[in-house]
Amino acid sequence: MADLLRHRPSGPRRLRRLLAADLPVLAPGAYDALSARLVEQAGFDVVYMTGFGTSAGLLGRADVGLLGLAEMVDNVRRIVAAVDVPVIADADTGYGNPLNVVRTVQEYEQAGVAGLHLEDQVMPKRCGHMSGKAVVPAAEMVAKVEAAAAARRDPDLVLIARTDARAVEGVDAALERARAYREAGADVLFVEALEGEAEIELVARELADVPLLFNWAEGGRTPPLPHDRLRELGYALVIMPLSTLLAATTAMRSALAAIRDAGTPGPILGDITGFDEFLDLIGLPEVRSLEARFGVPLPSDVA
Repeated sequence: MADLLRHRPSGPRRLRRLLAADLPVLAPGAYDALSARLVEQAGFDVVYMTGFGTSAGLLGRADVGLLGLAEMVDNVRRIVAAVDVPVIADADTGYGNPLNVVRTVQEYEQAGVAGLHLEDQVMPKRCGHMSGKAVVPAAEMVAKVEAAAAARRDPDLVLIARTDARAVEGVDAALERARAYREAGADVLFVEALEGEAEIELVARELADVPLLFNWAEGGRTPPLPHDRLRELGYALVIMPLSTLLAATTAMRSALAAIRDAGTPGPILGDITGFDEFLDLIGLPEVRSLEARFGVPLPSDVA
């Protein structure tokens, strides 16, 4: 759990060490600071800030390009501050041309991310597993990746280049784009919305010399391969962007239905996290310790 006074090692450097290991790095999605803390407390080494979840959490809307740079950076800054593990963040299309990408990378880096991914969709973008996508010319995305690589102040910041071309131009074109993005400076490649295990195997084989990201999109177009198979194929990073969001939605809908039917939360009290336990989860003991250390009066001490 994040310590308010802890001086943490470089997130980017820690992320690079994790990506160099034999096991795939597992990064569940977080859409706010609380979900990020829960990911860390569950024992995961990396948190992934999901754009889909951020849009749902902040706006209650689908991931169709409604959020801008400032809103995304604001959310990731809170997530980074809440945890001690590296954070990878969705940076959409970079929010404009290569000059905008320079600012995007600098803003995300100042917010403390260990890595970010940029995609080659036309803006306004949409979730990679939705229909109706369009992609920019490959040369335009190459310029964005080059701008991103030049913009980072910490050379360890992990740049992930995502292509959505599979759904628009086919898997061969997506592979060609991915190779070009690697040449432009991407550290990790992310070929989005692959359909069928044969395509997943093809990408792993054709891009075997590059760290690859696998999007375990719950209910999306890509088949849900087991962990052992992803390890066998050599995927370095596996994000699970929706599990926390969908699980929370399911739990809240169930709880609200029970409250509506009973008129009070009484029937669900035995099934939900207790008040004191929740305070521990969100770090109240640390706050109390700091209050005692620095002589901050408790509310009961104030006349």
